[in-house]
Amino acid sequence: MIALIVWIITGILAGLVAGKLTNRGGGGWLINLLLGIIGGIVGGWLFGLLGIGSLTGNEWLDPFITAVAGAAVVLWVWGLIKK
Repeated sequence: MIALIVWIITGILAGLVAGKLTNRGGGGWLINLLLGIIGGIVGGWLFGLLGIGSLTGNEWLDPFITAVAGAAVVLWVWGLIKK
């Protein structure tokens, strides 16, 4: 449960970062924030499926990396849907 909350919180920031990384800023900051929250959850789920637990061993950096990766996937899919 705590991991889910961390993924959501870091997903908010990750949405902004992923929007810049994927060059999908056209949806606006609010869309990026919402998709970032979803991406944080998706990233945690995907990393769990892949068996990726800890990338750096840092309790703050790992969830952020996970959330950015998930948010990038969600923003990429969002971009495909918008087209």
